[in-house]
Amino acid sequence: MSHSSLSHDQLLDRLAETSVRVGLNLQKGQQLIITAPLDAVPLVRRITTHAYKAGASLVTTFYNDDEALLARFAHAPEESFDTAATWMADGIAKAFREGAARMAITGGNPTLLKGQNPDHVSRVSRAASRANRPAMEIITQFATNWNIIACATPAWAQQIFPDMPEKEAMDALWKGIFSASRADTENPVQAWADHNRVLHNRSTLLNKLRFDSLHFKGPGTDIDIGLADGHLWAGGAEKAGNGVVCNPNIPTEEVFTTPHCSHINGTVSSTKPLFHQGSLIDGITVRFENGRIVDAHADQGEDVLNRILESDHGARSIGEVALVPHSSPISQSGILYRNTLFDENASCHIALGQAYTKCMTDPEGLSEEELIARGANHSIIHIDWMIGSDKIDVDGIKNGERTPVLRQGEWVLD
Repeated sequence: MSHSSLSHDQLLDRLAETSVRVGLNLQKGQQLIITAPLDAVPLVRRITTHAYKAGASLVTTFYNDDEALLARFAHAPEESFDTAATWMADGIAKAFREGAARMAITGGNPTLLKGQNPDHVSRVSRAASRANRPAMEIITQFATNWNIIACATPAWAQQIFPDMPEKEAMDALWKGIFSASRADTENPVQAWADHNRVLHNRSTLLNKLRFDSLHFKGPGTDIDIGLADGHLWAGGAEKAGNGVVCNPNIPTEEVFTTPHCSHINGTVSSTKPLFHQGSLIDGITVRFENGRIVDAHADQGEDVLNRILESDHGARSIGEVALVPHSSPISQSGILYRNTLFDENASCHIALGQAYTKCMTDPEGLSEEELIARGANHSIIHIDWMIGSDKIDVDGIKNGERTPVLRQGEWVLD
């Protein structure tokens, strides 16, 4: 059955079902916590229906309202910008600890906060990051099953397709979401099983080879990224700490692991713009010495980049390195989504900040200091940005020997 033979409502329902069955693999009796933009109400209602059909005990949704957020920046008192709803974040963390699943629906305006006071934006972001830390640690440790999917919204669609009328832009964005999420295939659940097999084969091969580091080389990039002691490659469906096999990101095209936060040296340049919390950062070039960024530039949004790097000590290192072939469907669509969930799956990328300890052998019971000693970076942020293209070569290095992994952005490792 092709995309054209299904109505929008049918495709929306398939996306909802895919997110519950494949993304979350929601279990009977589990609670589900959803965060979503207001525009996502029709999708949320379908997800809620499929969640209860799967046996959810309770579905609770928290909606983000762009207009309410802008009202804060326009009218709130100066001291307000260091305040976050810690009580709510603590409650959500408690729910995750007690076994609730998490679903985040992305689709907000990528440049909502353009023109706002950068100091206020930075303070709000930092306060929210601190408040959400306990909940985010449960997610980065992959202790519970979670999933992120996308919902088309008018503000997002018009930024991607500025020359189209709103309805056409929305239709084009939905088409891209349904396609990348495999909701428009004859059997989305089977399509995901097939795709997961490809990603698992790549992870398995990389885990056998156990490279000491990866070397990325291309225009503006010449960097050696050491890999953490006991690093593990992951990709596609994985088993969470609660035993549930889920697909955290829909879509996903990456295999990824934990770099060694002390063993990164060289220069790396972004190949796509980064849209972070409503701000655009483009033309990023940074230089690493012994794992830390010592020099950072951006053609656009350099002040925002520097504020991010000042978030905490770990913000100047990276917690993730991911390999994505240039021929990934999202890359081939030619669309710059201005949204990390999609753009990171068009290109190899790295992430400033917190490491995923699930990409380590035997992390249980290790202290923060012991994890850092093995190379796992620690930070209140985790921000992916793209460094891959059809001009990037990647080699795996072990005991000084080089093995080609990607050439001109394509897999050559077999």
